[in-house]
This record gives sequence, C-alpha cells and structure tokens, in this order.
Amino acid sequence: MVLPTAALAGWSLYEIFKPNRLTEMEIAQLALSMLLFLWLSMSFWTAAIGFVLKLFNIDPLSLRKALPAPDTQAPLKQRHAVVMPVYNEDTRRIMVGFEACVRELLDTENGKQFDFYMLSDTTKPDMAEAELAAWEALTARLGDKSNQVFYRRREKNTGRKVGNLADFCQRWGSRYEAMIVLDADSIMSGERMSDLAYRIEQNPNTALIQTIPMPVRQHTFFARFVQFAAHLYSPMLATGLSFWQTDSANYWGHNAIIRVEPFMQHCGLPTLEGKEPFGGDILSHDFVEAALLRRAGWQAYLLTDTTGSYEEVPSNMIEYATRDRRWVQGNIQHLGLLGVKGLKATSRLHFVFGAFAYISSLLLLLVLAFGTADALYRALTPVEFFSAEYQLFPDWQIARQGLMVATMWGTAALLFMPKVLGLILALIQRREEFGGAWRLIKGGVLELAMAIIIAPLMMFYHSYFVISVFAGISVKWEAQAREGSMVPWLVALNRSKVATLVALAWGAATFIYTPALFMWLLPVLTGLVLAAPIIRITSSLSLGRAAMRGGIFVIHDELKECRALKRVRIGMANIEQSEAESRNAQVPGLPESSWRPMIIQDFSAEPAPRDSLAAEAA
Repeated sequence: MVLPTAALAGWSLYEIFKPNRLTEMEIAQLALSMLLFLWLSMSFWTAAIGFVLKLFNIDPLSLRKALPAPDTQAPLKQRHAVVMPVYNEDTRRIMVGFEACVRELLDTENGKQFDFYMLSDTTKPDMAEAELAAWEALTARLGDKSNQVFYRRREKNTGRKVGNLADFCQRWGSRYEAMIVLDADSIMSGERMSDLAYRIEQNPNTALIQTIPMPVRQHTFFARFVQFAAHLYSPMLATGLSFWQTDSANYWGHNAIIRVEPFMQHCGLPTLEGKEPFGGDILSHDFVEAALLRRAGWQAYLLTDTTGSYEEVPSNMIEYATRDRRWVQGNIQHLGLLGVKGLKATSRLHFVFGAFAYISSLLLLLVLAFGTADALYRALTPVEFFSAEYQLFPDWQIARQGLMVATMWGTAALLFMPKVLGLILALIQRREEFGGAWRLIKGGVLELAMAIIIAPLMMFYHSYFVISVFAGISVKWEAQAREGSMVPWLVALNRSKVATLVALAWGAATFIYTPALFMWLLPVLTGLVLAAPIIRITSSLSLGRAAMRGGIFVIHDELKECRALKRVRIGMANIEQSEAESRNAQVPGLPESSWRPMIIQDFSAEPAPRDSLAAEAA
C-alpha cells in the first residue's frame, strides 16, 4: 500500500513537469519528492491501519477481538528491579517522582517482589549533596519499607546512561529477572508496572515490552498542545505501528521492562570507530539495544494500552528543539549501523525511519528551494516560443491545472488525514476523556492550526541540525530543563533570527518576480517571519492556563487524576529542599563474586547464542 501510494503521487508530479520538458531543478524536485511521498505514505497507512483496528477493537498482533491480558491471579514468581538513572536533575522532581513510583508498587500485592534503585550520575557537587539529603528524608518517610530502596552515585558518568545501566546490571543484575527502566521525569502507576512484570514472566521468549509514555503535568500553551496531541493520536498510531513491527518493537529508553539476562548478554555497546558525531559512544542507545535483542532471537513488543505510563515534555519550542538536536545526532548515527551483521529487517527499518524523521525536513526545504530557484530562473529568462529555426507552431507553456489541484489535495490528505482519523476515532470512543465532544473538536481544530503554524520553524531547525551533524558538529547531552517558563524576547529573537532573515529574503524575491509562487509559500514564510513571537507567546504559562479554563487541550488525566499523578502533584507542593549535611546513602551489599559481566557486542560478528551467559554462569 505504501509503494503504490508513493508511486501514484510521484507519477502525478512527473506528469505536471513533463509537458514543458523537465529542467535539472525539476528532476531534483522529483527525486526528493519521491522520498518524501514514501515517508508520508508510510505515516498515512500506519495511521489508517491503526484507525481500523482501534475502531473494531482488534488486537494488532493476533488480529482477534479478544485483547490478550496477563494472568494476575497468582503472585509474581520472580524478583524485579525498578531503576531510575538521573544526571544533574532537579532533586525535588526526581525524588517526588521516584517516591510516587515506589509507593505505587509497594501498595500492590506484589510489592515485596520489587527493589527500587536511584542510579545517580550527578556531577555537580551541590546537586549531589541535595540528592543525598533528600534520600535520607525519603528513607525516613518509608520506614520499614526503606530496605527495598537503594541509592548509588558514580563519581564519573562514564558511558553516560549506557554506562550507568551497565554498572547496575553488572553489580546487581543477577538478583533480578527484569528491570523497569524509568527516566528522570517518568511516572508509572503500580498497576502498570505490576502488569509489565506479569507479562515478562508469562512470555519467556520476550525480552522487552515498551509502554507508551503519555505527557502529563504541562502548563505552558506549547507544552499543553504537545500533551493534547499525544493523548489524541498516540493510541491509534501505536496500534498501527504495532501491526507492522509485530515482535520487533523499538525501545524508547524508559517506561519499559527489560529482561536483565539477555540485556547483559547482547546489549553491551561498543565504542564506534571514528570521530563524533558518527563515531564514539552510541548516543541513541535505546534503538540499538532493541535491535540487538531481536538480533539474538528475543521478542520485543509495544504495549498499545496507554494507561498508567507517563512522562513530561519540554515546555517551549526552544527546549523542544534542543532535545531534538540530540535526537537528530543519535538517529543519524544509526545509519552507520545498518550493516551490523544479523540485524532483523524491521530493526534496520527502525534505524532508517528514525533518521528520516529529521532528514525529511531538510529534503522538504530543498524541494522548496529548488522550486523557488526554478521559478525565479523562468521568471528572469525570456521565454522561447520557437526552439527550432524552421517551426510552424510555437512551443506553448502547458499548465495541467486539474492534475496540479489533484496532486495538491492528495498530498494534503497524506499530511492531514492521520489527524482527522485520530479526531474521528476519539469522538467515537473517547470523547468524555477530553471533556466532551465540543471540547474535543475545539482542541483538535486548534491543535491542527498550531501544527501548521510551528511546522515551518521546526522544519528549519531540523534542517539545520541535520546539516550540522553531517558537517561533523557534535553536541553534548545535558539534563533537560523540565519546568515551564516563558522564553525571554531576547532569547526568542536570537534563536530564530536566521530563519526570519532567510524568510524575509525568500519572500521578497518571490513577491517581486513570481507573485503566484509567493502566495503558495505564504504559510511557510509567515511561520518563519513570525518565529520569535510564536516562540515567545506559545511559552506562556498564563495562556496555557487560560486555554485549560476554556476547555481547550484538556486531557483525561486532568479530569480524572490517577493516584500516581496525585502523589506527584501533592509531593511537589509539599516537599522541602533540605540542606542537611550528606551521609552515606544505603546501597545493596552484593559481593564482587556475584558481579556479572556485560558482554560488549561485536557488530561484525554473528550474535552469541541466546543463553550463553546463563550457561557460562552455571
């Protein structure tokens, strides 16, 4: 379905160009557009399949009505760990979120089957002191239950998050069947974490189950827009994604459960040859770890039920783009791993799609640039109606208006139909989760408008990021600013000035020489020229709160707050930031004789047999 759709779109564009003889610019546009049509077709059909499956309540894996659920009647048989790697994060937020997850699980019947680890790589001395002081307060609050919670801090964050988790696995991994990995801003309900443990125990060939972390606790207008969009579209898109990836799901780095033994056996990541950004440490390690588990024959699944798994998102466009810059580098780095021996085809597709999610912005910008250059060349070059010395009839310029309109509407359908389908599905099945049909429609229309407004600037940012990566410019991975704050005018202007100046020059040239093209480009140019006000206004907390009061961008978890989110809200309102002197935090006393190696993988060799590490240990 993807290939025929893209081929039809490419053919229609070719037929538009062909009558007037293809120029070099048009050939370039056609080639790049074919890649974009493939990308749009894949996204469209993923959404369409997800829509049908969700509408008829069909499981994307079994294609049956009855959705599979784990047997929770018997208690868990194995021990599991819940781990939260942190790095220079806000102490209050990580402690409140961690405690909420701890209490959520300890309140379940299987609470005694879990241990909880905060794995700190914090390098700033004042933050390290604050963490230790807050940890003492946490263990005091937990009382007798504190013997299940542990804190470990490394002086040097060797290997970043990969090294942090590898250190945990090597020191304490042999204690546990699986580990639930949290991010610093993760929140998970006890029911969801317990459900993951049941699923991993009852599916012995499964090594990874990834949940869909839904954004929560957002207050700025931009963050509430992102939060609403995720809640509206994620169930449908995840269902379509699960349909085609089957047992080769991706890993997103957190809010997932991983079987420890195969992770240690197959996910030790080597340092890549060459200089950054393509060499050095593997940055977006999660995609690679999922691919390595599949390479070894283990199954990986995406859980399409979105309840009980939460995260937070950047509060403004600047922070959002900063996070994307890190992801761009990590995802493009994956292109160098396509030749790793033994990878499954689906894993290679994940690598390609992850990189193309950002490269597509550069391709679109190039299509627009080539189109503009071609139009300006035609406008400034005299038209030759007689190309031969002896010619009876002139060479008239042919405009295939009908096909142009059809191609335009077809492209618009590929772009916007996933959003329309998501809105229709929510109106049918989940409108009360958004405060009723009218609030849902208002939010859906405004979300679409916002997506159109910010798309040009995000295209420009992503294009710049992709170019900078291929130019060899690397980026440091720092802690993310998670609390909402309004972007100052000076910052907004500074971070958008290049885009605005380019748009002004672009707009002036097309307005003077090709007014018709200028009108077509107006939505793109407007978003770039007004980039600074858009960044500033959408980062407003007061505008976000006003939208919430007006019933816009409302989500289910605000109308009916779950216990885990309530714990975080109350905890953030009441926790005190202690400045007490730090003492030794409690760490588990596992002797070195029980430490297990994390096997570094050889990408040029076949993977080790599935259970080689367990056999060696025995």
